[in-house]
Amino acid sequence: MYLIKKSDVLNIAKALSAAYQVYGPVVEKVSGQTFFEKVDDISEITLAAPIPAAPPKSVVFPQAERIMSYRYAGGNTPVEIKPDYAETPKALFGLRSCDLTGIQCLDRFFLGQEFVDDVYRHHRKKMFIVTNTCVVPFKYCFCVCTDSGPCADEGYDLNLTDIGDNFFVEAGSAQGEALCKKLNLENASEQHRSEKNACVDKSITLFEEFSTESKAWISRVMNRVTTGFAKEDVWEYVGDQCFECGACSFVCPSCSCFNIADASGGNGSCNRLRTWDSCSYEGYSRMAGGHNPRKPVEDRRNKRFFCKLSYSQSKKYLRPGCVGCGRCNWVCPGDIGLPNVVKYIRRETTSR
Repeated sequence: MYLIKKSDVLNIAKALSAAYQVYGPVVEKVSGQTFFEKVDDISEITLAAPIPAAPPKSVVFPQAERIMSYRYAGGNTPVEIKPDYAETPKALFGLRSCDLTGIQCLDRFFLGQEFVDDVYRHHRKKMFIVTNTCVVPFKYCFCVCTDSGPCADEGYDLNLTDIGDNFFVEAGSAQGEALCKKLNLENASEQHRSEKNACVDKSITLFEEFSTESKAWISRVMNRVTTGFAKEDVWEYVGDQCFECGACSFVCPSCSCFNIADASGGNGSCNRLRTWDSCSYEGYSRMAGGHNPRKPVEDRRNKRFFCKLSYSQSKKYLRPGCVGCGRCNWVCPGDIGLPNVVKYIRRETTSR
């Protein structure tokens, strides 16, 4: 446990910039939106900024990237295959706990199953994570309903909590501990830990006042979705509201669907590209012969919320697939972000 003055907290990011490519929350001057992006000027980072508009998952799982190139000149010449792995050490500074939970879901999807995704693994390795406790909830958040905030419990190297004039710093790894000692941070006392805990407890009580756009008491809904007791007309209503735009998937910190395409580079060369995909799209589940088992949009919406709320997915992620950031509610033009769908299902359940 350590302390660092608010005026000095960016010194941690500066120290990391010597060995890592630093990413952090930056407020765009024109729109006022927060974006989690690569920073060359550490002073641009704003720890008090609201939750980023887009999830930081793009740092470890880019929206579009080349994962391999190959060349075949024809005849008896061998095929040249060159994997394209990004291995730049990255430091995520000021990550909110919900977004860290999203990255942990991606870890379990890409690294924790039968097959390991080498492209993702190379993005993820040599990474330093500094999380930032939400001492005040934001408008669309409901992380307390999904056990993903407002403070990170694991998976970080350092965790920062604003306790007034100082940040309370917790080391979650050996490399985090080493950085604190390198910076000669002041040791914190149990009194400071109590102040940190009080800040977290207060943040939880403020959700009713500040987080006004999203409520999602999901435990009973998880039971109804898992056991198939959500009525079909609920999914039909949700499908009727869906614009099939894919925005909910693209702003979700835990969505992992992707597509692979080969793009010709000429002269026998080709690039294999990986891009984000969305179960909202009609072509997402279309098979090579043209058959589509999920052509009706309500079937695709059913699948998305089953992915986020069912028990089988929770076993895979070791938690619900939703992390409570509220971004899907924020961007959905059809008003069917996950919190609203939870309301629809609960309303149908309690009215029976």
